[in-house]
Amino acid sequence: MGYDVGNFGFAPESGKDLSVGLPVLERKFMAFQEVAKVDGGTEISGYASLFGTVDQGGDVVEPGAYGVSLKAVASAGRSIKMLWQHDPTLPIGVWDEVREDGKGLFVKGRILDSVEKGREAAALIAAGAIDGLSIGYRTVKATKNTKGQRLLSELELWEVSLVTFPMLPSARVAGKGDEIAVGDMLRDMAASFAGARAELARQDPALNRGKFGSDG
Repeated sequence: MGYDVGNFGFAPESGKDLSVGLPVLERKFMAFQEVAKVDGGTEISGYASLFGTVDQGGDVVEPGAYGVSLKAVASAGRSIKMLWQHDPTLPIGVWDEVREDGKGLFVKGRILDSVEKGREAAALIAAGAIDGLSIGYRTVKATKNTKGQRLLSELELWEVSLVTFPMLPSARVAGKGDEIAVGDMLRDMAASFAGARAELARQDPALNRGKFGSDG
């Protein structure tokens, strides 16, 4: 699924619901393409969202969808937050640049090594364990086309997180000259699960009669 509905106020590590007064946000996954060491931390940049691309949730973000939100954030003197795994209690750095262009939503920022989770995130990126970004947003305006796809024309952007599993097939991260195709990895995982289920079904015929998620 290309997006999900999540509680912006839920802190997964603490198990606490911090959602009082906060909206329920949707999440959409992409990737960052550049990684570089800078004074005080690790710099990352890339597109957090692409215009005109159908994601696995059947959504298409239209050009200009973030414009109103970004202007409002700037006018209020606020910033788009850089979080770890969508946890509002775990900011790990700052986004120095968040802007729209003809391609999508471009972000550039620094993961701070003065923050414990920032150091952990940087180490996981270097090891290839963290593969992408996810935006937390609220849909303001949307329509559906004849294909049943949701066309998102105005979004209220709240945060951009570093996450373990970006869900777009095109999601990838490049660092030190290497690219990791996350979509291929997820397809391999799905194939492994399907193979394991088929083997279990072969060993236990009951699985072929509708048990354990069988399509039969």
